[in-house]
Amino acid sequence: MCLHTILLNTGQPDRMFVAISAAGSFRSDDAGQTWRPTNKGLTSKYELPDPGADVGHCVHCIAMHPSRQNTLFMQKHWDVLRSDNGGDSWQEISGNLPSDFGFPIAVHAHEPNTVYVVPIKSDSEHYPPEGKLRVYRSKVGGNDWEALTKGLPQQDCYVNILRDAMAVDQLDPCGIYFGTTGGQVYGSPDSGDSWTPIVRDLPSVLSVEVQTL
Repeated sequence: MCLHTILLNTGQPDRMFVAISAAGSFRSDDAGQTWRPTNKGLTSKYELPDPGADVGHCVHCIAMHPSRQNTLFMQKHWDVLRSDNGGDSWQEISGNLPSDFGFPIAVHAHEPNTVYVVPIKSDSEHYPPEGKLRVYRSKVGGNDWEALTKGLPQQDCYVNILRDAMAVDQLDPCGIYFGTTGGQVYGSPDSGDSWTPIVRDLPSVLSVEVQTL
């Protein structure tokens, strides 16, 4: 198992969320003394004997905006989902994505309904659909997604973007950044409208952290 996500709810200091691959999402309302699964609405028909089990889902990443801490966004092994009640239940928001498999999910710094994902072809083929590197953005909290391609390779691109390899800054307009297993880091100064490779030829990029001065 991999405990990869820890989210703190500053509006409710005793509330915490974690996400664990091969287990699911969990919430504590008493500062970590006790935990309960928050996976209602998740289905894993290819991974579990009981697709709707309370525990056992392969959650890849969860994210939330600090101004709306009861709304969570999730990229799962399959499916992109949203919860509007602090994880008590989830609904699928994959909509028109070319694939609902992927690893990272991120929320715009100033727009709580603007969400970013990077679809990957499948769990056995870890590269963008059709070999086209595309970040997808929804400005309405999911279901309706637009492909962001300006400045990104649109042919023969067979890289992966891992769960911690996407980040946002606090500038206005908001900057978005992601790294690839091919060793590139891309940055967008305009909330994803256009992209520039800002680093090349690194080893596989496992995570991206942004600090705004």
